Amino acid sequence: MDIIISNSSDAPIYEQIVSQIKAQIMSGQLAEGDALPSMRALAQSMRISVITTKRAYEELEREGFIESYTGRGSFVRRQNRELVREEFLRQTEQLMTQACEKARTGGISREELHELLDLIYDGGE
Repeated sequence: MDIIISNSSDAPIYEQIVSQIKAQIMSGQLAEGDALPSMRALAQSMRISVITTKRAYEELEREGFIESYTGRGSFVRRQNRELVREEFLRQTEQLMTQACEKARTGGISREELHELLDLIYDGGE
């Protein structure tokens, strides 16, 4: 499992861990039942606090992406397709909000933005 932490990011380290593990689960890189490194092992390999990895794992468990068992570890949970879709929708909404703010700042009209979205979306197929 590859996780890259950026010290220049505005996002806290635990959030960077959460988002990267979620992305690996949603892409299928991590499959149902796959074991995650122990909190301690992940902390040691990344040279961060165990408290940080604990917080990340708790967040992932709270959001339904992993399940943890005392003495056994943490594992990728069977994914509810609707949960995965909702996460993609949430992330897309965040990115589109940023794009709309940039467009407004740059004086790009709604029609131009919509046309650009159509070109980009259709170009991806």
